[in-house]
Amino acid sequence: MSSISVLAQPQDTIRVNALHALAYCPRLFYLEEVEELYTQDDRVFAGRRLHTEIEKEEGAEWHEFVLEDEMLGLRGKVDALRTRNGQTIPYEHKRGHCYRDENNRPQAWNSDRLQVLAYACLIEAALGITVSEGRIRYHTDNVLVHVPLDEVGRQEVHQAVQQARRLRASSDRPPITTNERLCVRCSLAPICLPEETRLVQDSQRHAVRLFPEDDDRQVVHVLEAGTSVGKSGEQLKITKKDRSVSTVPSHTVGQLVLHSYAQISTQALYFCAEKEIGVHFVSGGGRYLGSFDTRQGSIQRRVRQYKALSDSDTCLKLARQLVSCRGQSQRKFLMRGQRGTQTNPMLEQTIDQMQRILKQVPQAEALPSLLGLEGNMAALYFKTLPSLLSDGSASEFQFDGRNRRPPKDRFNALLSFGYALLLKDVINAILFVGLEPALGFYHQPRTQAPPLALDLMEIFRVPLVDLPVMGSINRNQWDVDTDFEIRGEQVWLSESGRRKFISVYERRKEESWKHPVTGYSLTYRRLIELEVRLLEKEWSGEGGLFGQLVIR
Repeated sequence: MSSISVLAQPQDTIRVNALHALAYCPRLFYLEEVEELYTQDDRVFAGRRLHTEIEKEEGAEWHEFVLEDEMLGLRGKVDALRTRNGQTIPYEHKRGHCYRDENNRPQAWNSDRLQVLAYACLIEAALGITVSEGRIRYHTDNVLVHVPLDEVGRQEVHQAVQQARRLRASSDRPPITTNERLCVRCSLAPICLPEETRLVQDSQRHAVRLFPEDDDRQVVHVLEAGTSVGKSGEQLKITKKDRSVSTVPSHTVGQLVLHSYAQISTQALYFCAEKEIGVHFVSGGGRYLGSFDTRQGSIQRRVRQYKALSDSDTCLKLARQLVSCRGQSQRKFLMRGQRGTQTNPMLEQTIDQMQRILKQVPQAEALPSLLGLEGNMAALYFKTLPSLLSDGSASEFQFDGRNRRPPKDRFNALLSFGYALLLKDVINAILFVGLEPALGFYHQPRTQAPPLALDLMEIFRVPLVDLPVMGSINRNQWDVDTDFEIRGEQVWLSESGRRKFISVYERRKEESWKHPVTGYSLTYRRLIELEVRLLEKEWSGEGGLFGQLVIR
């Protein structure tokens, strides 16, 4: 195998593979080349295997070239370069089917055609030779398509390079494609969310779910103080204080949560960053401490976030949606207490009062007035919430309103630990998506908790914490003595209580919920990420679905 390499790679050259994405969909080009968002699905890995097999089969005939030309504005690696009858010809190999014209003749897809033409132009410029054509082998059909390089083709490549440069200089994403079929095969559909955008544009549309149904990787909680986490090959190595060791394959882990005084090595941190494993820290008392931020690139996304959330009208609009969403969920949760035959006058009065306050939310003209409305609803909600405790639940779980820092009763101890885990999950999603947790639209930066995470938490407090906590108490899942630690007026979960709560919480996240607007079902753990992405759409000109998750 021979190769020609160019040392310098100026910023103004475009990858030839990027032109392939540009011809397929300008938005795909922007997501990959400007926002640096990449995914590697089965098709990508299958393509790599194909090239490896071809290289082994063709041996000496395979010549791979890495080339760059500043004047042309391109750089790239040619799949194969061969000489036929004195002519140098670049080859591209594709796994799939070719395009067929109206006469059923095999043709190249537009994106493949532009790619091989770009390689031909690059070879001409870099090697000082004339290239008459490029060829594309479609292996599923076993078809070889010839793509002639003429002046029209050279001009097409030049125009594509200019379009790519304009997009790289822009801070705005191109609109979604009008060709819906392209989205089905696009690996970045879970980031682009084209179907959700189309649903906003046409509310009568039946949305096709392109967002991944679930992330089946587990959340590993390290609870015992003195436990250390390291790296062993492709696995995380967990060593307890008694020196017992367990290992977890990295591909099965989505998050690593270190409680109390558990430790992690630098090598393991780098490993987790490489494998996109979120690393989070929670105190022994159940307070969220922080997360390991591994974001790279996505500067344009945060610039758009800064610009949008620096606008007071945008913040007020989003805050109204948020307060309404949480208030409706709180009210509907209380309404579940009316399903029995016995009426509760206080419960009915609270539900009516909350409804009257909710009607005022859309008219709130400033964040302070909105905070007042939310505070009134929260006070009513937590004052009445004990009425949902069953007659058979332990009397030790009775409480009088919300209290924290520190919690003063068992019910609030459960809520506080649950909200800490929820905050951790929301921050994990925000960092994964690539937004800035410190810049929110409703909560103010008064504590160490990032405002955007506190904002998004409001949507999930009732379904992911309040509801399962109440259900677990009414099912008598807690031992009032061994699962809690009483320290004067402070009440905390013991280690056994934290383990039990984590089990309840993680099981709840695995349950599915049908989105009331999109109409498709996702697990709660997936819905958190979806809601972050829907929030980003609010300031990208494609909003309309954020803050619609209200329990039934």
